[in-house]
Amino acid sequence: MEISRAKALVRFPDSGIAAVLRAFSVLPLFAMKRILSLFLFLLLFAVTLHAQDPGAGGKIMLTVILRHDQSKTLDEINDHLEKTGFRKNFPPEGVEIVSYNIVMGIGHIITLRLPPDKLREVNLAFEHGAWGAFRTEFYPTYDYLKVFYDLKQKDTGSSAANPAEQESASEKKPADSEKAAPTKKAPKKSSQ
Repeated sequence: MEISRAKALVRFPDSGIAAVLRAFSVLPLFAMKRILSLFLFLLLFAVTLHAQDPGAGGKIMLTVILRHDQSKTLDEINDHLEKTGFRKNFPPEGVEIVSYNIVMGIGHIITLRLPPDKLREVNLAFEHGAWGAFRTEFYPTYDYLKVFYDLKQKDTGSSAANPAEQESASEKKPADSEKAAPTKKAPKKSSQ
């Protein structure tokens, strides 16, 4: 082991690599493993942060789940939202509602797009308007649809792309639903 380190020092006598190798030569093996693990963690962390950079215009997405307070009736929930002015004041200025769905048995699922500096205003809007009628949950969100279709196309080796991107092409062709559906024959009754 010492011979290979010595050869490395001879090959790189004037470089910073020689200094790094000298520093590592005095460290015990467990310390080198920890340093390497830390380096790999920081590298992975940097790559992850880059992959989660805010999208267009520096905006982020946030999914909010408003779980119904099942001890209240729908009329009581609506009265609470009216009393607090939630529907009138939501979303705060500069915040876009990307989707708003009701999921039976769960409640409202709202996806928002907002500049990061509006996060506090969004939180306060839910605290002042929705608390008391809903239990709130917040999840950072990103749009994965394009990535999904790109990976699907790569995995299947087909030229199938995102259906949203193919929408203009499908408008030119008649839809399958416009074609006459084949008729089904009635099943024969058995003689039993």
